[in-house]
Amino acid sequence: MSRVGVRSLIKPLRISSRAIQTIPQPPGYIVGTVNDAYVPPKPHKTHGSYHWVTEKIIAVGLVPLVVTPFVTGVSTPVLDSLLAGSLLIHCYAGFQSCIIDYIPLRVYGKFHHYAMYLLGLGTAFAGYGIYQIEKKEKDGLVGIIKRLWKA
Repeated sequence: MSRVGVRSLIKPLRISSRAIQTIPQPPGYIVGTVNDAYVPPKPHKTHGSYHWVTEKIIAVGLVPLVVTPFVTGVSTPVLDSLLAGSLLIHCYAGFQSCIIDYIPLRVYGKFHHYAMYLLGLGTAFAGYGIYQIEKKEKDGLVGIIKRLWKA
């Protein structure tokens, strides 16, 4: 394919900078003057250190849940459901952190909220999918992973 042909394919994929409007920021992201007192955000128990600790507990808790069925060769429905649910929560927390870091509310406004709503919707669909896997598959999620590993 010629260079002109490739450019004609890529050109419709370009997104205009006007499509995503950002909130104008002050220089250096400084609001007010140097003499204004610092107003810290209100503390919230589900953010900050509690949120971080919860993420780490889930991540550490995944290690025995992942290793146990593959080392012992035995997977019970309870263990499989705990693995699937913990993995879903771990993925939700990770994607939530990415959205908070890379689509900040102060810059993108409503697009931040849209991304968080889509994350919640995707997590709900994934939870329903996990329910269907656990209900219909013989060995659940671990059985699917074992079959994929042998394929």
